[in-house]
Formats: sequence, C-alpha cells, structure tokens
Amino acid sequence: MSESQIIPAELVLPNRIYILPLQGKPIFPGIIMPMMLHSNADISVVNASLAGDQIIGFLLVKSDEIENPDSDDLFRIGTVARIVKKLNLPDGGLNIFITTLKRFRVKKFISTKTPITAAVEFIEEKITNTMEIKALTRALITEMKQISENNPLFSEEMRLNMVNIDHPGKIADFITSILNIDRKQQQNVLETFDIRKRIESALIFIKKEQELLRIQKKIQKQINEKISKSQREYFLKEELKAIKTELGMPVDAKSQEYTRLKGIIDKLKFKGEIKDQVESELEKFSLMDSNSSEFVVTRNYLETIVSLPWIDPAIANIDMLKAKRILDADHYGLQDVKERILEHIAVRILKKDTKGSILCLAGPPGVGKTSVGKSIARALGKKFFRFSVGGMRDEAEIKGHRRTYVGAMPGKIIQGLKIVKTKDPVFMIDEIDKLGVSFQGDPSSALLEVLDPEQNIAFRDHYLDLPFDISHILFITTANTLDTIPSPLLDRMEVIRLSGYINEEKVTIARKYLIPKSLEKNGLQKKDVSYDHSSLTAIAENYAREAGLRNYEKALDKIHRKIARKKVMEDVTFPIAIKESDLVAYLKKPLFDELEQKKITKPGMAMGLAWTPLGGATLIIEAVANNGKEGFKLTGQMGDIMQESANIAYTYIRQIANNFQVKREYFENHRIHLHIPAGATPKDGPSAGITMASCLLSLVTNKKIRNNLAMTGELSLVGRVLPIGGLKEKTIAAKRNKVKQIIIPAENLKDLEEIPENVKKGITFHAVQTMDEVIERIF
Repeated sequence: MSESQIIPAELVLPNRIYILPLQGKPIFPGIIMPMMLHSNADISVVNASLAGDQIIGFLLVKSDEIENPDSDDLFRIGTVARIVKKLNLPDGGLNIFITTLKRFRVKKFISTKTPITAAVEFIEEKITNTMEIKALTRALITEMKQISENNPLFSEEMRLNMVNIDHPGKIADFITSILNIDRKQQQNVLETFDIRKRIESALIFIKKEQELLRIQKKIQKQINEKISKSQREYFLKEELKAIKTELGMPVDAKSQEYTRLKGIIDKLKFKGEIKDQVESELEKFSLMDSNSSEFVVTRNYLETIVSLPWIDPAIANIDMLKAKRILDADHYGLQDVKERILEHIAVRILKKDTKGSILCLAGPPGVGKTSVGKSIARALGKKFFRFSVGGMRDEAEIKGHRRTYVGAMPGKIIQGLKIVKTKDPVFMIDEIDKLGVSFQGDPSSALLEVLDPEQNIAFRDHYLDLPFDISHILFITTANTLDTIPSPLLDRMEVIRLSGYINEEKVTIARKYLIPKSLEKNGLQKKDVSYDHSSLTAIAENYAREAGLRNYEKALDKIHRKIARKKVMEDVTFPIAIKESDLVAYLKKPLFDELEQKKITKPGMAMGLAWTPLGGATLIIEAVANNGKEGFKLTGQMGDIMQESANIAYTYIRQIANNFQVKREYFENHRIHLHIPAGATPKDGPSAGITMASCLLSLVTNKKIRNNLAMTGELSLVGRVLPIGGLKEKTIAAKRNKVKQIIIPAENLKDLEEIPENVKKGITFHAVQTMDEVIERIF
C-alpha cells in the first residue's frame, strides 16, 4: 500500500462508543487536555473504553443539577476523543489525557444506564476556503488577539495555538471553548455544523467580551485614580507633619485636641481626686489610636469635664428693690413666693456667699408655678434651666449612665450645668409629684442626693464619677399635690403652697398680663379690643371657674381669633368693645350657668368644702329617706375614710335625734340614702363629717339649711369637731360660689391668717368645737 493510501488511526472510528456524561461545559474537537475523574460510574466507563478501542464520546448533561444522568438527560451531539494516557490517583480516582477528534450525533442509545453506549454517526466538516470565510477567520483572530493582549488569563501557549490552527471551524471552536460564556451557548456552537455561522457566533461572543473588558478597564481606572489620589494625600500629610514638627506645632488632629484639652485642664487647677482622675484620662487619651472606639469615649468624657463650670461663682451684688420690681411686674399675687425669694437674697447679701436653696411650689394647674421660676431667675440675674421629671422611670436620667455603656451620657443635672455654663443657676424640676418607679430604678431616690444640702456639695454623677459641688444651685420644684411625693424627698424641700385665684384676682391678672399676651399672639394691637369689668368677671364665672388661669386664657384666645378673622375678612370698625352680652356670640353658651351654682333647695341638702389637686371645690351632699326596713346606703364613689365619716355622722344623728322630736321609729321604718355628686369623681377624706351630719339632721327634722352657708370639719363619734387641711383653697372655692358664711373647726382659726384679705372679704367665719355649735348656726 502506498503512502497516499494510508488512513490516520484517529479517523478510523467505531460506530458504537461508550458515552461519558459531562457536567459543566462541553468539550470541543481538536483539543488535548487532562481530565480528573472521581465518580465510580465515570471510572467504569473509562475502563470499559480502555479495554476496547480507547475511543470515548462526551455528551453534555442538560442540567447541572442532575447527579446520576441517564440517556434522556443528555444532549444528542457531542465530541469523540481518544484516551491517550491513564494515571491512577492515590484517592482512588483517575487522571486521563485525551485528544478530541470530531463531532458526532447519537443515532440510538444502546445502553441507557451506566456504562452508557450509543450508536453514533460522525460529522465531517468540509473546508470551503472562500474569500468570505477567510475574511471572517482573519477578523476572528484579530479581535481575539486584542482580547488576549489585555487579559492576563490568556497564556502565550493559547495565543500560539490560536495562530497555528489552520482549520477555520477549529479556530471558532477553540475561541468558544476559552471564552467565559454560558454552557448552553457553547453547546449551541458545538451543534452548529455550518462553519460560517460558527465563526459569526464566535465573533458575537468576542464583541460582548470586549464590551465587558472595556467596562472593567473603566472601573479599574477609576479605582487606580482614587488610590493614587489617596497616596498623594498621604505623602502630602506626611510632609505637613514633618513641617509642623520642625515648627513645634501640633502634628495631627489628635495632637491638636490633646493640646487644647490640656490647656483648659491646666487653667482649671484641679486638686486631689479630680486632678488624679483627669490627668489619668488625659494620659490615656494621648496614647490611644484615634480610630479605636475607646478614643471617642475618652474624648467625650474629657469634653464633658472641661465644659463644666468648676470655678466657684463670684458673689453678685443683687439689688433687692430691683428684684422685687421684676417679681411684681411678672406675676400678680404669689406673695409667699416673692417674700421667700427676697428672704433668700437678703441672706445671701448678709452671708456674702452664693449657696442655693431648695423650694417646692405646690398648687393646682395654671396658677403660675412654672412661669414664676423664670421670673425668679430674672430677678436674681441668674441663668435658668428647666426639665420635667413627670413620668420619668429611670434614675440614670438624674444621675447619668456609667461609661461602660454604649452611648452613655451624664444625667440632667450635669447636662444642665453644661448648658448654662455657670455654677449658680436656677434649676426648675417640674412635676416632681409625677415621678415613676420601674425595674430601671427609682428616680425619686436619686433626687435625694441632689436636693440634700448636706450631700450635694459633693454630688457624684455616674458618668462623671467625680465629686461636683451643686450646692450653689437654687432648686425650685413644682407639684400639683404633695401626697405622691415620697416623705424623705418632701422633707428636703421647703414647701410653698400656691392657692387658686378668686374672680377679682383673675380679672386683674387678665387686664395686666393675659389680654396683652393673647392680643400679641393673635396678631392684634392693644387698641383693637377693649373689655369692661363685667365681661371679664363673666368669663371667670361662666367659662373659667377652675383654680388656675389656663381656661381663662383659652377663652381670651378664642375671642381674639374670631376678632382677627373679622379684621381680615369683614369690614369692621375698630376698636371692638367686648361686653358681657357679647360673650355668647364669641364663646357660645356658658359652661357654668346660674343653675349650676350650688344651692340648697330642700331639706336633706348641705354644702361642703373639699380640697383637690386642682384646687378647692364646693359640693352639695344629698340625702333622702325611703319607707322600709332600717338601713343606710352610700353612693358617689366615696373612699374608705369618707365612708367611715358618713357612718359616724349617721350614728351621731341617730343618737341625738330625740332632742329634735324625731322618734326612734323614724329610723326603724326608713332606709336612708346619702349621695355626693358627681358620681364619676372619686372622693375621700374626713373633712366632710359635719356636712354629712348636718345633711342627715336636715332630712330627719325636715328643716332646710340656709343658703350661702358652707362648712368643713371632721366629726368624732361624740360630737367633737376636729381640724382639717387646705382651708385656703376651700375658702377660695367658697368665694367663687358666692358663699357668705363658712363653718370651720376652732383649731383652724390660725390658718385664717394665711388667707389674703381680699379673699376673706364678704365671708363670715364661724369657728366651732362641737357639733352642737354647728347645729345652732345651720337652720
């Protein structure tokens, strides 16, 4: 046989071959490559092939998720290869070297399970070296060269292989196999027998790769620019540090901060424990890395220390007459408060020191407790800081958090001193009667140290953990009631009671303060509106009968808003004079009419006086007798103490009834019902004892108690009248309801001195020691 008749061994291929399923990506013809196998199924296929003609076919599995594929899970077109060499691996696997030969198509699967065998036909590729194919091939190689030059992943060997392949189809196959494209797209190329279409597909993939490379280069360039910029900044900063070091200036922000803090601390001239602690923290600060979390904590701590007013305040020369003028100009009445502040000023002048004091202003809402705090600060020429403790449940709000906690900060006292930057301000602690208690602590207990003159000379905030003298602060606390304030805390404060206002006082305050303030708030001028005395009195009587002035101010605001609207929208002549008859048009129907004024209209009614956190109040006690078995019923949300008082009153009247020609049979044949309106309001206390007894006596004797008479006093079982509290507030409430006579216990005569003359004017007080004296005056 001549040489021209010799056929290469790789072209003599069997029609029946073993199939090895491929996970990942397909293998293309014309490649020599190693392959590592670990699956027992794959190893059995290779061994079967080696036992025969060493020919094996590779078919791609349709999905990577299939672990044990059979013939139905495989594509039908693949690549046939010859196993050149086999190496056994220590772990039991195989390493084989293969040379891929050509494409094949499965005609029929002979064995569908491992080892899979199939009858195949081989696809011959005809080389048509037309000019178009040559041009496409050259374009393909040129484009690929550009990619390979810019991509370090392409080795020199790859570039040589690409240039030395003489078959256009194999060039397209080789390029498709090395590009990073989807497995199904590579399988599509494998199944493309038309060489021209295969080259075109490869060109499209190259173009996409070039676009990705372009974007990648752009991103890389931006990153490099940023890196070079940061490097340049770094070198410049290092040069700047060197220059500053030569000039003896602070080198960086941390050094600058250290120098600043050290300068302030040196000026403060700390001693003892404070000096040791601050210097230790400053030293620690200088050694810390500025990027550590502890650095920020230490810096904030030192900033807090240097921002506090450590230096004792200078003794100020306070003009007492000027202080009195300021207090009188800002508030009408409140004589007790004003006198106490003037006494405080006098003591400070005589002692020549700046020590503070601790006051508690107790009274109903709207009487000016909070606003008087600002006025006191203005009169003393001191800074003012106010915070409310209403609803506060965490003692850390007062004494701060320990520095071990993230976000720790000082308590309200130290925060306030940082803000006012002086050691002797006026601190107002609002709503001290509404402190809460929770698992986080008891704020009222934390206030014990703050409000104790013996302890607050060395107050220790948890955050600061250094003794700080807060005894120069003038503390003013406010409360509506003293009942909810813990006794140890109340004991530390000097209580000044602020009672409510009578109508005459409300009218005076309205003219001096409320009307100008409301006019300004609503954009009106003083000349736009005028009030006569009767209209202002009517507002107090019919729309704002509470102890304070909040509802009175709201009523004025409502009138002025309506006038402001008229001024803008209507043609109205000014000034507008507000008369009593105009009030219904501005404020609608009165909230309290004449019928609502508490009057005694029949036997079995008596007027009592009560104290509430909102001020004094009058109440009518009612009693009726129904035929039936003897009994005594109580309604009106009475507390336990009040129910006991009612039972004492019933027992006492039943005992003395015979003196008033009331027979025993009356009680045996009647069930008496005693009620105190309003039913929805809880009531308690012993001070209605004589009122309930008078009401029951009026019922059983069928005599009406005189009008305009009110009474207050605790009744004992033997008829003694015992003292009560809150007489001032009760008298103001009686005055508002036009009461002319008040029966009080004799032991409360001393309390009449605290009641202003303008409140007592027009009221006759009857001091009594026994119930017999009460009975003499009620009918």
